Parts: sequence; structure tokens; C-alpha cells
Amino acid sequence: MVRIGIIGGSGIYDPNTFETIKKVYPDTRYGKPSDEILIGKIAGVEVAFIPRHGKDHRFPPSSVPYRANIQALKDLGVEVIISPCAVGSLKEEYRPGDLVIVDQFIDLTKKRDYTFFDKKTVHISIADPFCTDLAHIFSDAAEELKIRYHKKGTYICIEGPRFSTKAESNMFRNFADIIGMTLVPECQLAREMGMCYCSLATVTDYDVWKDEPVDIQMVLRTMSECLSKITKLLEIGLPQIEKKRKCGCADAPKDAGA
Repeated sequence: MVRIGIIGGSGIYDPNTFETIKKVYPDTRYGKPSDEILIGKIAGVEVAFIPRHGKDHRFPPSSVPYRANIQALKDLGVEVIISPCAVGSLKEEYRPGDLVIVDQFIDLTKKRDYTFFDKKTVHISIADPFCTDLAHIFSDAAEELKIRYHKKGTYICIEGPRFSTKAESNMFRNFADIIGMTLVPECQLAREMGMCYCSLATVTDYDVWKDEPVDIQMVLRTMSECLSKITKLLEIGLPQIEKKRKCGCADAPKDAGA
């Protein structure tokens, strides 16, 4: 049984910092997860890692098997999920290279599987979507590492895979701080399972509201440059995650009558 799961880009898997113990590729009632799940250790802490888009990046944001990923981690015993991701900035002060510990989201996706509860109506409470205990742990880790970061940020999630138009980008600036394509439904599925969830978002660009072109090469280049920050954050933060959770995330399904 593994308590901590990481869902992120394949770059998180670094043989210099990730000690692989085994690989599993389980079936779930929602099909296979994005790829093999690597079970290993980071800084001596056992984790289960899923490359969100697959190792060969074959799943675009709309097609990621979110339910299978969360179900597979739950079946392994995972209670806590850390989610490193790339985002665009909608505000001047959220600069490329900055870390954002996301605290709210706005969902503008259109065609995803949003819930595990297909056979009954369950209204999960998600006013505060992310685990505050994990947010404190990684805020403290960022302070220790002297990383430029933001303790809070509202993430607007769009369908993708295309980037925004200038008109859309300027509209989104009125409502959110950062923009991405993968947070939803991942974080709300984790809440339905009573799992703690923390999004560690790396700003890669200013979207297009600053009249600067955005392309995938820019995103990948910035993420590559910032990967060592995320690795160090995990090395410091993971050992601080307590075995006994006190945050209340585990009670969400019960409180919703699931």
C-alpha cells in the first residue's frame, strides 16, 4: 500500500532522485491509467507516480483517463495526491518560473467525465477544493528553498488542447490568476474519493494577453528549466506529510452522503 501519489509530467521521473521499486499497470472499472504507475521512493518516501499524459504524451487534456488514474491510485492505498503542472499567467505579478500553490479553480471545460457517481446523485462539497495542510507544507518548503512563489492562485481550467485567443485571454484575466487544461476533473475526483490534493503549478508564459506568442516549445522549455525546483520541493515536502491526516479531506464523501 502506497500513501502518496504524484500525477505530473514525465520529467518528474528522474533516476537520480526517484528510486524505482516496481511498475504496475492495473485495470480499473474505468479502464487503464495513463501509463504504468511507477512505485518508488523520493527522499526515502514511498510514492506512486503516474505520467498524466502518458510517457509518450499521447493523451491530450480532454482525453486523459482521469477517473482511471484516480481509481488506480485509490486502489493502491493512496490518500494524498501531489500534482505538479504547467500553467499560463493571467497577471503581471505571476511571472514565468514562479510557483503557484493553487487554492481555487474555475471550470470552463466541456466534455469530460466529472464524477464517479454515475448511479446516484452525490453533491460533493468543494468550496475549498485543495488540502490546506499540504499547501502549508509546500509553502514552507518554498520558503526554505527561497523559491519565488504565490501562496494562493485561482486556476481557470479550459478544454484545450488549443491555447486561448487574445479575446479569451483578456476576458479570463478578470476572473483568475493562472490558466491551464488539466486540473479539472482531476482535483474534484480526488475529493470524491476523500483524498488530499495539492496542485503545484509552474508558470511557463503570459498566455497571449501580453501579445507574446505561446507555443508548446515555450512551455516545455520553461518547465524543463524549473524541474529542479519541483524536485527539491518534493524532496523537502514529502517527508513532512503526516501519516495521520487532520485536514478533513477524507470526510468529504461521507459528508456528501456517498
